[in-house]
Amino acid sequence: MILHAVLSPGRVARAWPGLPVALSLALFLVLLGWAFWPGLFTRLDPLLADPTQTLQAPSAQHWFGTDHLGRDLYSRCVHGAALSLQATSIAVLIALLAGSLLGGIAGWFGGWADRVLAVLVEVLMSIPALLLAMAIVTALGFGTLEIALAVGLSSVAVFARLARGEVLRWRSRVFVEAARVVGVGPWSNLCRHVLPHAAGPLLALAALEFASAVLAVSALSFLGFGAPPPQPEWGLLIAEGRNYLVVAWWYTTLPGLVVAAVVLATQQLARGVQRLQGEAS
Repeated sequence: MILHAVLSPGRVARAWPGLPVALSLALFLVLLGWAFWPGLFTRLDPLLADPTQTLQAPSAQHWFGTDHLGRDLYSRCVHGAALSLQATSIAVLIALLAGSLLGGIAGWFGGWADRVLAVLVEVLMSIPALLLAMAIVTALGFGTLEIALAVGLSSVAVFARLARGEVLRWRSRVFVEAARVVGVGPWSNLCRHVLPHAAGPLLALAALEFASAVLAVSALSFLGFGAPPPQPEWGLLIAEGRNYLVVAWWYTTLPGLVVAAVVLATQQLARGVQRLQGEAS
């Protein structure tokens, strides 16, 4: 009890306010290294099966144990970061660009564009994001890129609503009105003077949505909408291990902890960005 009181998250955060963000940043950089330079973290082939090493518990030789075909799970998690984080990054980028464009147009021009966007956002926000992503990926087809498109399109409404609010907040500022008076065109004024000031909250939202996108991509991969086996997507690794929970707890648990670590680290970084914006404003 004494140890818990000393090392509780709240006490640690108060003693070292930047420590959670620093640890999250370090973890996120390691995961990016997994995605772009997997050879620096493991030299084992994630697709190489060894029938003599099936369902081996974590050890010095196999840090995360092995799967039912004798493949090294740590190597599969490392190489799977490329597929999972690539899909997540594409999804967030699609949602950020499309949502910012739609919300910016609606907030700047108003009128029928604003009314159409309001109806569209209400419809999309009334549908659970994962369910909408499942419907989209079913129409597009299965695969990592299709999952990225589906998750990105299902998140457009969130960015569009925020972009519209930010444009409405900035379009009546003096420097925007002055640009309009001196003859700056509406599109140029929107892109050069309004959207850059609205970028901060949108980027903070993108960091938060990155965590949600990781969960959505992993969930769709878990359900079989992603890359087919033997590709080591994180969601697929968790799905493969569910049939061996009784005899091989590590098969599902450790890839699941990797996904949880990504989500928690991303959320912590997003909160750090929001705090910095609050202090700057």
